[in-house]
Amino acid sequence: MTQEKVLVVATQTLFPETSESSFIEGSFDQYAQKIVENSLFIERADAETDTNYKQIIPYLVFMHEGNVFMMQRKSTAGEQRLKNKLSLGIGGHIRAEDFDLGASILDWAQREFAEEVNYSGKITFSPLGIINSNASLVDQVHAGFVYLLKGDTPNISVKEEMKSGQLVSLEICKKRYDEFERWSQIIIDFLTK
Repeated sequence: MTQEKVLVVATQTLFPETSESSFIEGSFDQYAQKIVENSLFIERADAETDTNYKQIIPYLVFMHEGNVFMMQRKSTAGEQRLKNKLSLGIGGHIRAEDFDLGASILDWAQREFAEEVNYSGKITFSPLGIINSNASLVDQVHAGFVYLLKGDTPNISVKEEMKSGQLVSLEICKKRYDEFERWSQIIIDFLTK
C-alpha cells in the first residue's frame, strides 16, 4: 500500500531566526515564496516524527458577526494526539495533487475549506499569521498558516472529519479554553487580546 505523502519544508529554511512557541502576526507572503521554492513531499509517517521538517497546514478560522466556528474532533481522528479536542481551525495537510489547484497557500486553503465543511454564502479570506510553536511533539513538525474567514451567513456545518461544529462567542471559547488544541488556544489568545 502506498503511504500518503505530505508537503514539508526544512525547518531551518522556513524559520531560520524565529524563537520557540511563536505566533508571527500578519501577512505571510515571504514564507509562501519559501514554501513554493523549497517544498518537497515525504511520507506522512516520517514527517510526523522528523523535526528537521515542518508540515505546511492551512488553518482557517471562520467567523460570522463576531462569533467563531468551534468544532470538536472525533475520537477516531487521523491525528490521534488531537482526538476529542475542541478546535477553531479548519484545515489539513497539503498533498502533491493540491499543486494542480495552484501553487499558493490560499489555493490550498480554499480546497481544505470545501473539503472539511459545508457552507453556503460569500466568504473573505485574510491572512492572520503563522503558528510556529515547538511546545509539543505535534507542534514541532507542523506550521500553521492561519487565515481569518469572514462569512455573510451562519450556514456552516462540519463534514465527516469532525464530530460537531457550532458558532459560539469568543467568551465561550475563553471559558472552555483548556478543552482546545494548542493552536486554537494561540488563536483565542490573539483574538481576545
